[in-house]
Amino acid sequence: MTARTLAMILAGGAGTRLDPLTRERAKPAVPFGGRYRIIDFCLSNFVNSGIFKLKVLTQYKSDSLNNHISRTWRMTAFLGHYCETVPAQMRTGGDWYKGSADAIFQNLNLITDESPDRVFVFGADHVYQMDVTQMLAFHNERRADCTVAVLPVPIEEGNQFGIVDVGPDGQVRGFVEKPKNPPPMPNDPTRCLASMGNYLFSTDTLVREVSEDAKVDGSAHDFGKSILGNLHERSRVFAYDFLTNTVPGQGERERGYWRDVGTLDAYYQANMDLVAVEPIFNLYNSEWPIATASSSLPPAKFVFADEKANRVGSATDSLVSEGCIISGSTVTRSILSPRVRVNSWAEVSGAILMENVEIGRHSVVRRAIIDKNVVIPPNTTIGVDPEADRKRFPVTESGIVVIPKGLRVA
Repeated sequence: MTARTLAMILAGGAGTRLDPLTRERAKPAVPFGGRYRIIDFCLSNFVNSGIFKLKVLTQYKSDSLNNHISRTWRMTAFLGHYCETVPAQMRTGGDWYKGSADAIFQNLNLITDESPDRVFVFGADHVYQMDVTQMLAFHNERRADCTVAVLPVPIEEGNQFGIVDVGPDGQVRGFVEKPKNPPPMPNDPTRCLASMGNYLFSTDTLVREVSEDAKVDGSAHDFGKSILGNLHERSRVFAYDFLTNTVPGQGERERGYWRDVGTLDAYYQANMDLVAVEPIFNLYNSEWPIATASSSLPPAKFVFADEKANRVGSATDSLVSEGCIISGSTVTRSILSPRVRVNSWAEVSGAILMENVEIGRHSVVRRAIIDKNVVIPPNTTIGVDPEADRKRFPVTESGIVVIPKGLRVA
């Protein structure tokens, strides 16, 4: 069923709402869950589903993303498998991608070269697990020209999403972007269907739609804003309910987990979802592994057990990556990327520490995101005094302190 199927992954967004994490990297390359990059979840879904022809369309600040994919996502070329990054080629002029539909239009040569029957167009910056072949089977069974992955959300939250209006048979009869009065689901007035930004097209439909849209002056050249609004009037468009999707080894509590980590608060909360005893998103499912770069770093180490001096290296309700050293300090409900060192008598709680961060002795770090290569000096407090934090660092609406990559903290 997956033969003659191509996946085009949209990874070119600037991710400005995740600043400062995106000052030097593309949003899909932002670290997540200690060891991963955000894009690893989308790519793992395709590979675990048996789809091995992946084109990743990049644009802004793409160097770290390109490096990660080229060094990590190596396919078997002998079998015709590949995961390739495609920079903005400007084949149609001198413009960057104007929107998601324009990104496909500017790369129609990729479709022509591969000549697939169906094309997945997925975003690269969401956290979820999905067997995409179930969406493909749904598409084929209904002889659809376009299938939109949707997720039921409370109707009062519908103004935050593109909302799909469907009939009782699941066929799309309308699409509205962030409406004030979202159309409810059939037989459930309390919920509406939010687009996940993941689409499956029959190739001829996709090529026709992005080509026609490219001719329209003033168009946003975006699938949600420009194409899906009236596509149902000339094509068979269906909504695929993500809640019906299952992956091997997934618990019932995890069904339907999908997060758009487009803001710092959303990013922080999605990371914190990982550290519960029974998380609603489980990284430890060996039947649906999330792949990422391998490492030759040594195992994490916990040292000192001097209870009299209150110098005990411990971490609870936390994810601790390889190469970390917890030296006579306490870590709770936190995520530590590789090569983090937390020195004696320091306290870290509710924090995301990215690669090569060092926390000095007697320091206290609470509810913070600390990007790579930051050294926190001894006797420093972060996340304790909100007013003092705002004078030195970005702080989110919910009070999360964010320290940019490589910042020298005084």
